[in-house]
Amino acid sequence: MPHLQHLLEKNRAWADGIKAGDPKFFERLKNQQAPEYLWIGCADSRVPANQIVDLMPGELFVHRNVANVVVHTDFNCLSVLQFAIDVLKVKHIMVVGHYGCGGVRAALLNEGFGLISNWLRHVQDVRDRHQSVLDALPTVEDRVDRLCELNVLEQVAHVCQNNILLEAWRRGQPLTVHGFVYDVADGLLRDMGLAITGEEEREKVRQKNLQALVERPVRSGRQKT
Repeated sequence: MPHLQHLLEKNRAWADGIKAGDPKFFERLKNQQAPEYLWIGCADSRVPANQIVDLMPGELFVHRNVANVVVHTDFNCLSVLQFAIDVLKVKHIMVVGHYGCGGVRAALLNEGFGLISNWLRHVQDVRDRHQSVLDALPTVEDRVDRLCELNVLEQVAHVCQNNILLEAWRRGQPLTVHGFVYDVADGLLRDMGLAITGEEEREKVRQKNLQALVERPVRSGRQKT
């Protein structure tokens, strides 16, 4: 029977290191959870939310799934969204995709199988909506990168269309929805230029960002690997 003792040892070393720097850290943590940020990202093991933005436990509320999708019928995601907004009172919702996403690639190339094919249909909806933009790009890698960006754009729109967020905005709760793409090749987050703070600006910001994406060269500001 395989054992995971090495992970338990790593856990103890990590906890001891935290307590060495701040003996009261875990005592404070058990009594309160007050993050300012909700991260909605991909389940990819190369995209660890807290480490990427260098935040400690308790500072980032996280929801992850394959290809960072926000679906109006996904009660898992909606429960996280409602708890983050109504209970934790987060101030920022970050939708974070990443270049080279395997789920996005599978959706683009119709390579999904089994249950995942149904889930990736949501990303294929994004693909089909922007097919002309993708077809204009010269390589598969370029199309994968652009679909990763377009998927973030559309998932931000889904967050902003959700009634949980709309009700928060209507009662005056300060809340901004952002879109980012993480680059596994260099460890950096790219700001998509999405920062939506209210219902009245959501479509204007979306359209402006979509046009900027269409006109921007793929891998802008990125190092090829």
